Amino acid sequence: MTGSPLENSTVVAHRIGELVAAAACEVIPLKGADQKVLGVPRATPLTITCSPKFGLERTLEHVASASAQGFRVVPHLAARMVRDEGALRGFVSRVVDLGVDELFVIGGDAEEPVGTFTSAGEVLEALTHFDHGLRRIGVGCYPEGHPKIDDGDLIEALRAKQEWADYMVSQLCFDAASLLGWIDKVRSAGVRLPLRIGLAAPIKTARLLELSMKIGVGQSVRYLQKQHGMMRSLLLGRSYAPERLLTAMGDHLTDAAAGIEGLHMFTFNQLDVTVDWQRRLTARSRA
Repeated sequence: MTGSPLENSTVVAHRIGELVAAAACEVIPLKGADQKVLGVPRATPLTITCSPKFGLERTLEHVASASAQGFRVVPHLAARMVRDEGALRGFVSRVVDLGVDELFVIGGDAEEPVGTFTSAGEVLEALTHFDHGLRRIGVGCYPEGHPKIDDGDLIEALRAKQEWADYMVSQLCFDAASLLGWIDKVRSAGVRLPLRIGLAAPIKTARLLELSMKIGVGQSVRYLQKQHGMMRSLLLGRSYAPERLLTAMGDHLTDAAAGIEGLHMFTFNQLDVTVDWQRRLTARSRA
């Protein structure tokens, strides 16, 4: 980016506002979640998670509920929870009938697969076997690595998946330097998929640390805990400020080579505080 520091910072601030305003909000299909989404602006995309604890049917129930309320919905589909290609066709047919045209495919956390699929790549390939009616398909990526998969294998998997996928969503990350280093690494390796940055919602710091450990981002949490002011925030009950990571990314947010397409908010179902944060950040960027 060329221009004066003031001009550059203004452009970055405007870009942050755009990203925040258009961010997708992740919803965990827990009891009461269908009521919480009613306070979310209808223009906000909602992604509905999929986990071994609740099963595919729970995901479908919440997809149907959110779709009926007028939201653009992106269901998650965990490969290890799909019995076979017939079950895959059935799931896709049901969500498409609800007006869904986008799907987010992950491997899933189940220790043992329920059927023939063990990875997101296998599901992506199976989707090529029939006319599914989906417009876009997303996959996950791991800037801080995966506890069970080698970093090199993760990059090779992304290279293979981009034949069928349209974008990638990063696992939750708190360290801008780590995220930028990973972006440079995968771009150099030939991964061209547009990136949606996984960002934590502005919930209370103590709760954020607790939930983040549960979803397997311990390394990033340890980074957070070392930062000046984090322990003070814990003691004072303050909330995490997700915009700090975006600000620290600076010009990379507007760099076409980085390929940043949008944001994916890990809300932990704290949808009210997430929406309030979006409104405040968007208004600030336009001031």
